[in-house]
Amino acid sequence: MSFDWPWALAALLAVPLLLAARWWLNKRRKRAAITVSSVALIRAALPGRSSWKRRIPVYLFLLGLLALAGGLARPQASLAVPANNTSILLAIDVSGSMCTTDIAPNRLAVATDAAREFIRETDDGTRIGLVAFSGIAGLLVPPTTDKKALLDAIDTLKTARGTAIGQAILTSIDAIAESNPQVAATGVDLGDGLPEATADYQPDTIVVLTDGSNTTGVDPATAAEQAAARKIRVFTIGFGTTQPAQMICTADQVSSDSFFGQGPRGGGGFGGGRNQEIDEEALTNVADVTGGRYFRAEAADELSDVLADLPREIGLHKEDVEVTVWFVLAGALLAFTGVGLALWWNRAPTVIGQKAPPAGSRPGS
Repeated sequence: MSFDWPWALAALLAVPLLLAARWWLNKRRKRAAITVSSVALIRAALPGRSSWKRRIPVYLFLLGLLALAGGLARPQASLAVPANNTSILLAIDVSGSMCTTDIAPNRLAVATDAAREFIRETDDGTRIGLVAFSGIAGLLVPPTTDKKALLDAIDTLKTARGTAIGQAILTSIDAIAESNPQVAATGVDLGDGLPEATADYQPDTIVVLTDGSNTTGVDPATAAEQAAARKIRVFTIGFGTTQPAQMICTADQVSSDSFFGQGPRGGGGFGGGRNQEIDEEALTNVADVTGGRYFRAEAADELSDVLADLPREIGLHKEDVEVTVWFVLAGALLAFTGVGLALWWNRAPTVIGQKAPPAGSRPGS
């Protein structure tokens, strides 16, 4: 909670001042008290009220004054609100191990199918960018709402050697910086110090889908610090099982001049039966440092579910929202309730007596 006009909190002093004035008046009343012969007569004349009925209206009225005084300072709360200018950079691992067949027909085929579904199901107003990475990372499509361009780019993905997770994050940051002036490119020195844990996040988000660990280029932890310094969340997905399986690449997944020009020779290649292990510790650290989340998917439906759930998390970002109106409403309600209860409980009792005799009549007649 923060306040736009913190100096206005001085109005809170009204409550202790009122309490002090009430105490002083009660003290004066005691000095001016008169002596009566029978206290019982005085008690009988007063309306019967328990102590809590005397205190509740006062407390409600004072709480209302506190809320109204707080509203004068224009309080702001950090709330998760929908972002209407969200962009998502989807970074897909196209290393050779993505041809592993532990998830049929192979990991790359399943991952690209899930990515296509994700693109089709995402709201039309959300911009999506596509990054592919193996030994190096490259931006295939900058953030755009053109779903056809994204789907066409996914069809061109080819496998290559190496896994540069850190470089994929940096490439995604630079792609975001091109369209968001609030985000600095990776070559810009931001000085020392990362943002506080309560700082706002940019509406732009990076999603990294990989089946292995970083083997070349920038360390993912270093890239995560760069993203955190720019208030960009990174969601990471570890895809694949621990079951040994062959690596079988179809002809359209591998070529001599693959995406980065360094892929395995020929199509329909076969590899050994040992999978590259997912570095869950590194992926979890990247997500934690940047304010994102790490997900594990070991089947096609699990990956589809993860991607389907992401927009609900990505579409929300923290923003300082003024909540003055709620303070005013709460204060007014409490104050009026206190006054209303005081009037109701202190109303004069109705005295029911005998009907007056008609004029001119004699008593007893």
